Amino acid sequence: MSFPPFFGGLPFTGRQAGKKLNWLLAAGEIRQLLTGVYVAVDMPDTSELRAAAAALVIPPNAVACGETAAWLHGIPTTALSPADTVPLRWKNTPTDVVELAGVKVVSPIATGVELALHLPRPFALSAVDALLRSGRADRAALEAVLDDYAGHRGELQARQIFKYADGRAESPGESWLRLRLIDAGFGRPELQVRIKTAKRECRVDLGYPEPVDGRRLGLEYDSDRWHSRDRQKARDGERRADLADAGWHIISVQRTDVWGSYPALELAVGEFLCQWPRLPRRW
Repeated sequence: MSFPPFFGGLPFTGRQAGKKLNWLLAAGEIRQLLTGVYVAVDMPDTSELRAAAAALVIPPNAVACGETAAWLHGIPTTALSPADTVPLRWKNTPTDVVELAGVKVVSPIATGVELALHLPRPFALSAVDALLRSGRADRAALEAVLDDYAGHRGELQARQIFKYADGRAESPGESWLRLRLIDAGFGRPELQVRIKTAKRECRVDLGYPEPVDGRRLGLEYDSDRWHSRDRQKARDGERRADLADAGWHIISVQRTDVWGSYPALELAVGEFLCQWPRLPRRW
């Protein structure tokens, strides 16, 4: 690699790279960690690396907050694209603070409240789901801190997010899909439903186990990363055939189904459950 040796594999700012920045990006030798900070592509993503990156652009007495704090705690806030850049957020006001590798950061619980207050609903839910799954906060602690924000803009959204949040969600896509179903008026689905078929034991992302005409409904979020190759599709098809034999109707959901404007997802679920969805879609 022709990477400038003076960076030594450590994060650096665009200003430090100078005129070499655009060349390094075009050559695919560096990647952006957060706004204005870069590192060699072969450097592993660790909490120490993230803290070193934040230390380059956050003032010494400031506290990382919002999406930056979430990133430092390992909590995803978008996940729509690998190219998504973490925005730089920091503040000087006193708050619940922890220290990560020498960087002052809003605590995981206070970060969860900030995200629930300010992020768009789908991203707020997936972020809080991830926080609960990490074990760094629980619902009661989040709700207790939120009481300090009575009357604050976003309070109602945050209370709804905490009501819906569930640490069993294993990906942002599952969180977004669950919110679609709730918004459509279908009620909260079960998460990580275990089903034993004649050939295997399966686990379905979301499900409505109450039978409708003798069959049950399951939904699976098929990410582009794990379900796009021919072998993966063939494996999914065999598994879903087994689930069908076990009395489960499975709806495969893609990212475009969740984020597109046409309500095909809601209509398909409503047709199976014999329930007209609440429309139009909210997001």
